[in-house]
Amino acid sequence: MNNQPGSNQIQLITYVDRLSGGGVSELHQLLQQELGGLFDGVHLLPFYTPIDGEDAGFDPTDHTAVDSRLGNWQDIASLASDYPVMADMIVNHVSAQSAQFQDVLAKGEASHYWPLFLTRDKVYGQAPEPAELAAIYRPRPTSCFTELALADGRSLPFWTTFTANQIDIDVQSEPGQAYLDAILQRFTENGVKLIRLDAAGYAIKKAGTSCFMLPETFEFIAGLSSKAKALGMQCLVEIHGYHQTQIDIAKRCDWVYDFALPPLVLHTLFSRDAKALKHWLDIAPRNCITVLDTHDGIGIVDAADHQGQPGLLTDPELDALVEQIHHNSGGSSKLATGNAANNVDLYQVNCSFYDALAQHDEHYLLARAIQLFCPGISQIYYGGLLAAENDVELLKRTQVGRDINRPYFTPEKVRQALQKPVVKALCALIKLRRSLQAFDGDFSQQLNDGQYQLNWQHQGHSASLRIRLADLSAELVWQHSGKVQQHCALSSLLAD
Repeated sequence: MNNQPGSNQIQLITYVDRLSGGGVSELHQLLQQELGGLFDGVHLLPFYTPIDGEDAGFDPTDHTAVDSRLGNWQDIASLASDYPVMADMIVNHVSAQSAQFQDVLAKGEASHYWPLFLTRDKVYGQAPEPAELAAIYRPRPTSCFTELALADGRSLPFWTTFTANQIDIDVQSEPGQAYLDAILQRFTENGVKLIRLDAAGYAIKKAGTSCFMLPETFEFIAGLSSKAKALGMQCLVEIHGYHQTQIDIAKRCDWVYDFALPPLVLHTLFSRDAKALKHWLDIAPRNCITVLDTHDGIGIVDAADHQGQPGLLTDPELDALVEQIHHNSGGSSKLATGNAANNVDLYQVNCSFYDALAQHDEHYLLARAIQLFCPGISQIYYGGLLAAENDVELLKRTQVGRDINRPYFTPEKVRQALQKPVVKALCALIKLRRSLQAFDGDFSQQLNDGQYQLNWQHQGHSASLRIRLADLSAELVWQHSGKVQQHCALSSLLAD
């Protein structure tokens, strides 16, 4: 099996325990058995100690340790020997419960780890200008700083870009660089081939700026990517923001997310108009990882305007999109989005993609077909693979908005979900997509007379997705070199 990530691949993105009902070895078995033949690689969402912190593993106390409830590094290495594994590298912050930060709280400036963490004073001095603080780009409605008490009685404002339990790292300090280097080393020792740089856009703070995606941030990402590449790994940069930023960052790294795709696919299906989607695919980076859903919400900012520059969708189009999602989900997405449910991400709508499309099997399968025909690595979220509905009960228990689309499956629930017609159809579509050599070649698209067509050609092989926008009916057409052309109505996969 090819153990390097490539553009003609399909990956699974999943929490280990929420899909397998167990640990890494159970997930490995699931990939080889019930999910056999579907995926070329797997993105393991945070599996570090602990997996059940405030932010579902994105607030590790020890980024170099596998949570013992999931297994150990040998289990990761075993999985990586069969599938290219992507792991998250949380570059911006570490848990307030970590040994390093607890040492800082106990000893203050005398701590060996004092330079590892950012206080407001380190960037703005003792008397920051209110205008400079107001210019900081915030992913959440509250302050980027949290006053925390040291053992000597002082209280200092630490940088906490996301939550009060996630303390920002000074990645430019010597301890900060050593911290990140230790994570890279642990990854390469255990076969990780692709790294997702989580929250990298916030990593560099500089007075007088927005502290988001600065020129220095681009340099930091490029430098970290070079270190990873020297160790045999590639980097995926995770940034929600203006679409031109994605185009720019794609020139400096191995892979970027296509976060604009989910709202554009929804807009296409809701409005029966593919002009915005076609425009984006004309200009989008080709070294991208496509998603429709992830462990986070459906991004809105990725298609929006920015500082007077036009977005991929207009404000009225985005407003209509969000309202349609809320309507399609029966209002459950509204319970999990915006200021509701302790959200730290006001630029996203929290909803399963299946519910965003009103659990309409044909429309959901069409959305996945569009994703699978777009350039780049197709990444399928575990909840999306199993057409999961919004988990309102989990949301009520945790009061964390994103949990509405972070369901827990037992092995029995996985087997049940795999029998649903829409899931069986999606699995058949994925297997067909993986069998077609046309996707090793060139992509093109046409939009005319109410028909939108996505095409691939490679050395006599061809594949097309033909969509009639008026009624959202679609046809798959493919041909292996020297063979007879094949036709299949997309909806027919639901009947098989």
